[in-house]
Amino acid sequence: MDLRQLSTINALSDAVTVCEYQGIKIIRIIHPMVEAGISLHGGHLLWFKPVGEKDVIWLSDNAEFDLTKAVRGGIPVCWPWFGKAAAPSHGFARTSEWVLSQHRENENGVIVSLTLEDNQQTHEIWPHKFHNQITFEMNAELNVSLTSTNTDTQPWSFSGALHTYFNIANINDISITGMGHDYLDSTQAGKVCRGSDVLTFNTETDRVYTQPQPTITINDQDNQRTILVTNQGNNAAVIWNPWQELSINMGDMANNSFETMVCVESTIHTPTIELQPGQAHTLSTHIAVQR
Repeated sequence: MDLRQLSTINALSDAVTVCEYQGIKIIRIIHPMVEAGISLHGGHLLWFKPVGEKDVIWLSDNAEFDLTKAVRGGIPVCWPWFGKAAAPSHGFARTSEWVLSQHRENENGVIVSLTLEDNQQTHEIWPHKFHNQITFEMNAELNVSLTSTNTDTQPWSFSGALHTYFNIANINDISITGMGHDYLDSTQAGKVCRGSDVLTFNTETDRVYTQPQPTITINDQDNQRTILVTNQGNNAAVIWNPWQELSINMGDMANNSFETMVCVESTIHTPTIELQPGQAHTLSTHIAVQR
Protein backbone atom coordinates (compact mmCIF):
# COMPACT_ATOMS: atom_id res chain seq x y z
CA MET A 1 0.00 0.00 0.00
CA ASP A 2 1.41 3.40 -1.01
CA LEU A 3 0.80 5.85 1.81
CA ARG A 4 1.47 8.70 -0.62
CA GLN A 5 -1.84 7.92 -2.33
CA LEU A 6 -3.90 8.58 0.79
CA SER A 7 -6.11 11.65 0.39
CA THR A 8 -6.55 13.60 3.61
CA ILE A 9 -10.18 14.34 4.51
CA ASN A 10 -9.88 15.72 8.02
CA ALA A 11 -7.09 16.30 10.54
CA LEU A 12 -8.48 15.32 13.93
CA SER A 13 -5.31 16.13 15.87
CA ASP A 14 -1.56 16.44 15.43
CA ALA A 15 -1.25 12.64 15.25
CA VAL A 16 -4.61 11.43 13.91
CA THR A 17 -5.93 12.11 10.42
CA VAL A 18 -8.92 10.77 8.50
CA CYS A 19 -7.81 9.80 4.99
CA GLU A 20 -9.31 7.99 2.02
CA TYR A 21 -7.90 5.25 -0.19
CA GLN A 22 -9.91 3.85 -3.09
CA GLY A 23 -13.17 4.91 -1.45
CA ILE A 24 -12.29 3.49 1.99
CA LYS A 25 -11.82 5.80 4.98
CA ILE A 26 -8.63 5.14 6.92
CA ILE A 27 -7.59 6.59 10.27
CA ARG A 28 -3.89 7.36 9.87
CA ILE A 29 -1.70 7.69 12.96
CA ILE A 30 1.66 9.42 12.73
CA HIS A 31 3.05 9.87 16.24
CA PRO A 32 6.61 10.20 17.59
CA MET A 33 6.32 6.62 18.90
CA VAL A 34 4.27 4.84 16.23
CA GLU A 35 2.76 4.88 12.77
CA ALA A 36 -0.43 2.95 12.04
CA GLY A 37 -3.50 2.83 9.84
CA ILE A 38 -7.02 1.65 10.69
CA SER A 39 -9.72 1.11 8.07
CA LEU A 40 -13.29 1.99 9.04
CA HIS A 41 -14.28 -0.72 6.56
CA GLY A 42 -14.08 -3.78 8.78
CA GLY A 43 -12.72 -2.00 11.88
CA HIS A 44 -9.48 -3.31 10.44
CA LEU A 45 -5.96 -2.36 11.51
CA LEU A 46 -3.90 -2.28 8.30
CA TRP A 47 -0.40 -1.48 9.51
CA PHE A 48 1.48 -0.94 12.76
CA LYS A 49 5.08 0.22 12.93
CA PRO A 50 6.78 1.45 16.11
CA VAL A 51 9.35 4.12 15.36
CA GLY A 52 12.74 2.55 14.61
CA GLU A 53 11.21 -0.88 14.00
CA LYS A 54 10.24 -2.77 10.84
CA ASP A 55 6.55 -3.30 10.15
CA VAL A 56 5.10 -5.70 12.70
CA ILE A 57 1.83 -6.32 10.84
CA TRP A 58 1.79 -7.78 7.31
CA LEU A 59 -0.35 -6.30 4.55
CA SER A 60 -0.49 -7.97 1.14
CA ASP A 61 1.05 -6.03 -1.73
CA ASN A 62 -1.94 -7.25 -3.76
CA ALA A 63 -4.54 -6.32 -1.15
CA GLU A 64 -7.88 -5.35 -2.70
CA PHE A 65 -9.63 -2.33 -1.21
CA ASP A 66 -13.20 -3.31 -2.01
CA LEU A 67 -16.20 -2.54 0.20
CA THR A 68 -17.63 -6.01 -0.48
CA LYS A 69 -14.70 -7.97 0.96
CA ALA A 70 -12.09 -7.98 3.70
CA VAL A 71 -8.61 -6.59 3.05
CA ARG A 72 -5.89 -9.28 2.88
CA GLY A 73 -3.55 -8.70 5.81
CA GLY A 74 -3.59 -6.51 8.90
CA ILE A 75 -5.98 -7.61 11.66
CA PRO A 76 -9.39 -8.55 10.23
CA VAL A 77 -12.18 -8.87 12.80
CA CYS A 78 -13.92 -12.25 12.50
CA TRP A 79 -17.33 -11.88 14.19
CA PRO A 80 -19.96 -13.12 15.14
CA TRP A 81 -18.53 -16.42 14.01
CA PHE A 82 -15.21 -17.88 13.00
CA GLY A 83 -14.56 -19.75 9.75
CA LYS A 84 -17.38 -21.20 7.69
CA ALA A 85 -19.84 -21.72 10.53
CA ALA A 86 -22.29 -19.62 8.49
CA ALA A 87 -22.29 -17.23 5.53
CA PRO A 88 -20.39 -15.05 4.96
CA SER A 89 -17.22 -16.84 6.03
CA HIS A 90 -15.78 -15.31 9.23
CA GLY A 91 -18.93 -13.23 9.76
CA PHE A 92 -19.97 -9.75 8.68
CA ALA A 93 -17.93 -7.50 11.00
CA ARG A 94 -14.87 -7.54 8.74
CA THR A 95 -16.90 -6.16 5.80
CA SER A 96 -19.10 -3.74 7.77
CA GLU A 97 -18.59 0.00 8.13
CA TRP A 98 -17.46 0.89 11.65
CA VAL A 99 -17.75 4.33 13.23
CA LEU A 100 -14.92 6.29 14.85
CA SER A 101 -16.12 6.87 18.42
CA GLN A 102 -13.06 8.33 20.13
CA HIS A 103 -9.37 9.11 19.80
CA ARG A 104 -6.90 10.22 22.44
CA GLU A 105 -3.20 10.91 22.39
CA ASN A 106 -0.37 12.10 24.56
CA GLU A 107 3.40 11.80 24.50
CA ASN A 108 3.11 8.08 25.31
CA GLY A 109 0.98 7.03 22.35
CA VAL A 110 -2.47 7.02 20.72
CA ILE A 111 -5.78 5.32 21.50
CA VAL A 112 -8.47 4.93 18.82
CA SER A 113 -11.89 3.30 19.34
CA LEU A 114 -14.44 2.26 16.72
CA THR A 115 -17.98 0.95 17.16
CA LEU A 116 -20.33 -1.31 15.22
CA GLU A 117 -23.99 -1.83 16.07
CA ASP A 118 -26.73 -3.97 14.61
CA ASN A 119 -28.68 -2.55 11.69
CA GLN A 120 -30.99 -3.73 8.94
CA GLN A 121 -28.13 -5.29 6.98
CA THR A 122 -26.80 -7.25 9.97
CA HIS A 123 -30.31 -8.42 10.93
CA GLU A 124 -30.66 -10.01 7.50
CA ILE A 125 -27.57 -12.11 8.27
CA TRP A 126 -27.78 -12.53 12.06
CA PRO A 127 -31.05 -11.59 13.85
CA HIS A 128 -29.62 -10.19 17.10
CA LYS A 129 -29.00 -6.79 18.64
CA PHE A 130 -25.44 -5.99 19.69
CA HIS A 131 -22.88 -3.28 20.32
CA ASN A 132 -19.22 -3.87 19.46
CA GLN A 133 -16.33 -1.62 20.37
CA ILE A 134 -12.81 -2.23 19.16
CA THR A 135 -10.02 -0.23 20.79
CA PHE A 136 -6.46 0.14 19.50
CA GLU A 137 -3.86 1.27 22.02
CA MET A 138 -0.62 2.07 20.20
CA ASN A 139 2.91 3.05 21.16
CA ALA A 140 5.98 0.81 21.02
CA GLU A 141 3.46 -1.99 21.65
CA LEU A 142 -0.04 -2.67 20.33
CA ASN A 143 -3.11 -3.74 22.25
CA VAL A 144 -6.33 -4.53 20.38
CA SER A 145 -9.49 -5.28 22.37
CA LEU A 146 -12.90 -6.18 20.96
CA THR A 147 -15.77 -5.82 23.45
CA SER A 148 -19.08 -7.37 22.40
CA THR A 149 -22.24 -6.44 24.33
CA ASN A 150 -25.64 -8.11 24.06
CA THR A 151 -28.16 -5.26 23.68
CA ASP A 152 -30.98 -7.67 22.83
CA THR A 153 -33.75 -9.02 25.08
CA GLN A 154 -32.68 -12.63 24.45
CA PRO A 155 -29.34 -14.42 24.93
CA TRP A 156 -27.15 -15.13 21.92
CA SER A 157 -23.90 -16.96 21.28
CA PHE A 158 -20.90 -15.99 19.20
CA SER A 159 -17.39 -16.96 18.19
CA GLY A 160 -14.73 -15.02 16.33
CA ALA A 161 -11.10 -13.99 16.10
CA LEU A 162 -8.63 -11.17 15.83
CA HIS A 163 -7.04 -12.61 12.68
CA THR A 164 -3.58 -11.06 13.01
CA TYR A 165 -1.14 -11.29 10.09
CA PHE A 166 2.46 -10.85 11.24
CA ASN A 167 5.25 -9.53 9.06
CA ILE A 168 8.27 -11.86 9.14
CA ALA A 169 11.50 -12.09 7.19
CA ASN A 170 11.24 -15.71 6.00
CA ILE A 171 8.69 -18.41 6.88
CA ASN A 172 11.40 -21.04 6.48
CA ASP A 173 13.43 -19.53 9.31
CA ILE A 174 10.84 -18.77 11.99
CA SER A 175 9.63 -20.84 14.91
CA ILE A 176 6.63 -20.47 17.19
CA THR A 177 6.25 -21.56 20.80
CA GLY A 178 3.53 -21.25 23.42
CA MET A 179 0.70 -22.52 21.21
CA GLY A 180 0.37 -25.76 23.18
CA HIS A 181 0.38 -29.33 21.88
CA ASP A 182 -3.22 -30.14 20.94
CA TYR A 183 -4.75 -28.82 17.75
CA LEU A 184 -7.39 -29.37 15.11
CA ASP A 185 -5.79 -29.63 11.67
CA SER A 186 -7.94 -27.82 9.11
CA THR A 187 -5.84 -29.24 6.27
CA GLN A 188 -7.06 -32.69 7.42
CA ALA A 189 -10.76 -31.84 7.86
CA GLY A 190 -10.32 -30.83 11.50
CA LYS A 191 -8.48 -33.96 12.59
CA VAL A 192 -7.45 -33.92 16.26
CA CYS A 193 -3.64 -33.90 16.45
CA ARG A 194 -0.85 -33.46 18.96
CA GLY A 195 2.29 -31.56 18.09
CA SER A 196 5.63 -30.62 19.62
CA ASP A 197 6.66 -27.64 21.74
CA VAL A 198 8.10 -25.81 18.72
CA LEU A 199 6.26 -25.17 15.44
CA THR A 200 8.21 -24.67 12.20
CA PHE A 201 6.89 -24.48 8.65
CA ASN A 202 7.50 -26.41 5.44
CA THR A 203 3.96 -26.79 4.05
CA GLU A 204 0.48 -25.29 4.28
CA THR A 205 -0.42 -24.90 7.96
CA ASP A 206 -3.93 -24.22 9.26
CA ARG A 207 -4.34 -25.24 12.89
CA VAL A 208 -6.71 -24.43 15.74
CA TYR A 209 -4.69 -24.86 18.93
CA THR A 210 -7.13 -25.68 21.71
CA GLN A 211 -4.95 -25.17 24.80
CA PRO A 212 -2.63 -22.26 24.04
CA GLN A 213 -0.58 -20.49 26.67
CA PRO A 214 -1.51 -16.85 27.29
CA THR A 215 1.61 -15.70 25.41
CA ILE A 216 2.67 -17.16 22.06
CA THR A 217 6.16 -16.31 20.82
CA ILE A 218 7.24 -15.86 17.20
CA ASN A 219 11.00 -16.15 16.76
CA ASP A 220 11.62 -14.06 13.63
CA GLN A 221 15.24 -15.08 13.26
CA ASP A 222 16.21 -13.22 10.09
CA ASN A 223 14.72 -9.97 11.39
CA GLN A 224 16.62 -10.55 14.64
CA ARG A 225 13.52 -10.05 16.73
CA THR A 226 10.97 -11.90 18.81
CA ILE A 227 7.27 -11.04 18.63
CA LEU A 228 5.26 -11.73 21.79
CA VAL A 229 1.52 -12.27 21.25
CA THR A 230 -0.49 -12.25 24.49
CA ASN A 231 -4.17 -13.12 24.10
CA GLN A 232 -7.08 -12.81 26.51
CA GLY A 233 -10.78 -13.70 26.32
CA ASN A 234 -9.98 -16.50 23.86
CA ASN A 235 -10.26 -20.27 24.12
CA ALA A 236 -8.05 -21.13 21.13
CA ALA A 237 -5.28 -19.80 18.92
CA VAL A 238 -5.24 -20.24 15.16
CA ILE A 239 -1.92 -20.42 13.33
CA TRP A 240 -2.04 -20.16 9.55
CA ASN A 241 0.26 -19.96 6.56
CA PRO A 242 -1.19 -20.79 3.11
CA TRP A 243 2.11 -21.85 1.52
CA GLN A 244 2.71 -21.44 -2.19
CA GLU A 245 -0.06 -23.39 -3.91
CA LEU A 246 -2.84 -21.67 -2.00
CA SER A 247 -1.15 -18.27 -2.37
CA ILE A 248 -1.08 -18.70 -6.14
CA ASN A 249 -4.83 -19.31 -6.09
CA MET A 250 -5.51 -16.12 -4.12
CA GLY A 251 -5.92 -13.07 -6.27
CA ASP A 252 -5.06 -10.73 -3.40
CA MET A 253 -1.73 -12.42 -2.58
CA ALA A 254 1.45 -12.50 -4.63
CA ASN A 255 2.67 -16.01 -5.47
CA ASN A 256 5.57 -15.88 -3.02
CA SER A 257 4.04 -13.60 -0.37
CA PHE A 258 3.43 -16.56 1.95
CA GLU A 259 7.17 -16.37 2.69
CA THR A 260 6.85 -13.11 4.64
CA MET A 261 3.70 -13.67 6.72
CA VAL A 262 2.24 -15.88 9.41
CA CYS A 263 -1.08 -15.57 11.23
CA VAL A 264 -1.36 -16.04 14.99
CA GLU A 265 -4.97 -15.36 15.97
CA SER A 266 -6.70 -14.76 19.28
CA THR A 267 -9.72 -16.96 18.72
CA ILE A 268 -13.05 -17.94 20.24
CA HIS A 269 -13.68 -21.35 18.71
CA THR A 270 -15.43 -24.17 20.58
CA PRO A 271 -17.31 -23.77 22.81
CA THR A 272 -18.85 -20.51 21.64
CA ILE A 273 -19.59 -17.79 24.20
CA GLU A 274 -23.16 -17.07 25.28
CA LEU A 275 -24.07 -13.58 26.43
CA GLN A 276 -27.21 -12.83 28.39
CA PRO A 277 -28.93 -9.46 27.76
CA GLY A 278 -26.65 -6.72 29.03
CA GLN A 279 -23.61 -8.96 29.31
CA ALA A 280 -20.33 -8.18 27.56
CA HIS A 281 -17.17 -10.08 26.64
CA THR A 282 -13.75 -8.79 25.59
CA LEU A 283 -11.41 -10.60 23.19
CA SER A 284 -7.94 -9.08 22.99
CA THR A 285 -4.44 -9.44 21.63
CA HIS A 286 -1.33 -7.63 22.84
CA ILE A 287 1.72 -7.46 20.59
CA ALA A 288 5.23 -6.56 21.67
CA VAL A 289 8.59 -6.78 19.90
CA GLN A 290 11.79 -7.77 21.66
CA ARG A 291 15.34 -7.69 20.35
